[in-house]
Amino acid sequence: MAEGVNFPKKPHLSKYPSLAQALSRASVNRRKFLTLALYGIFSRAQATGAPTKSFPDFVAEIWPAAQQAGIAQQIFETVATGLTPEPGILNKPQAQAEFTIAIPAYVASVLTPTRISRGRAIASELDSPLARASQRHGVPGEIKIAILGIESNYGVSTGSADIFRVLATLAWSGHRSEIFLSEFIAALTILQNGDASRSQLRGSWTGAMGQPQFMPSAYLKYAESNDGGHAPDIWRSREDSIASIANFLEKSGWRADLPAVVEVRLPENYDYAAIDLDFSQWRSLGVTQANGESLPKSGAASLYFPAGALGPCFLISENFEVIRKYNLSDAYALSVTLLAERIAGRSTPTTPWPKVTPLSTNEVKSLQHLLAERGYYQGAFDGKLGRSSRNAIHATQINQGWLPADGFATRALLARLRAL
Repeated sequence: MAEGVNFPKKPHLSKYPSLAQALSRASVNRRKFLTLALYGIFSRAQATGAPTKSFPDFVAEIWPAAQQAGIAQQIFETVATGLTPEPGILNKPQAQAEFTIAIPAYVASVLTPTRISRGRAIASELDSPLARASQRHGVPGEIKIAILGIESNYGVSTGSADIFRVLATLAWSGHRSEIFLSEFIAALTILQNGDASRSQLRGSWTGAMGQPQFMPSAYLKYAESNDGGHAPDIWRSREDSIASIANFLEKSGWRADLPAVVEVRLPENYDYAAIDLDFSQWRSLGVTQANGESLPKSGAASLYFPAGALGPCFLISENFEVIRKYNLSDAYALSVTLLAERIAGRSTPTTPWPKVTPLSTNEVKSLQHLLAERGYYQGAFDGKLGRSSRNAIHATQINQGWLPADGFATRALLARLRAL
């Protein structure tokens, strides 16, 4: 699920000068806009974690913020009149699967024979659009296809929920209200631009839309048509979806000269002291690619053991972090790259996955607190294992002499920390 960060001024908004100026002002003053115009709408619900007023009243109070963003009253009323909550959305879990299951299990759920073979077929079918997008943005075709495959099963499962109902309901519930309200106004902007019809603006229960599962703000910032001759149609066009994914990755910092992930072999008696080095330094330490090919000549790379030292070992580059901007999950980013490898005909990883038992969210939070108390961790206590948690675990293991220092969270590690 790709998110944008503001209300950008799109190039084709030159056809709508007053709207373009309003959106430009909203982009420049977004912090003030959200702090002042939306504060009265979401603050009470956010504080209590539950709706404090009726849904129709809540939706009606969005109008001043929408007006400030340049939305015409007729557009707003067309959407707001008679809008009702999305049924059942308040009972859906907030935790995404990639954060709550073991990485090997998540990867296995993605790398199915059907998804791999379908990805290869679609890559062949879209050879020309893929090549065009790669030339324009520098992103390999297999990466774009893999994201399309994971996000919407190659455009088949895009979601049928009304985006306005979803976003308003999520904001009304008090969970991340500021974000969902800004996305609601971004969706109004799409409608006002004429980029999509009211009936087209459908997606998942998270508010993500179309084949690449873009949030409305991401559509405004990154959506791109394959031929440049029309508004990007990420709902019906695989070609536009591929171009949009590539544009997102490039604008997020993709480097065309680096692989996102490289499976590697460590030399015997490796001491695990290093975790973040340049590819050239890893090569000088005797680290080699698992397939026998040479490592890239240069570029920052981090050692990554998604299932501990007994499982596959990878070097992840800046492009791995770029993929995480699409979805803030290590499991997601790794699955994208491994599916891309399979689509391209490469078998990665070659090392079998060991059986691992994931920590619960509460256990991860406890781990993060223990690491912070000992001066190793400075991140959020969110129960999610990412780079900050891995680096803190690695530092603890090195300082305590707990080898292999793989940065991998286990219950045994948690027990050791509690015993310190």
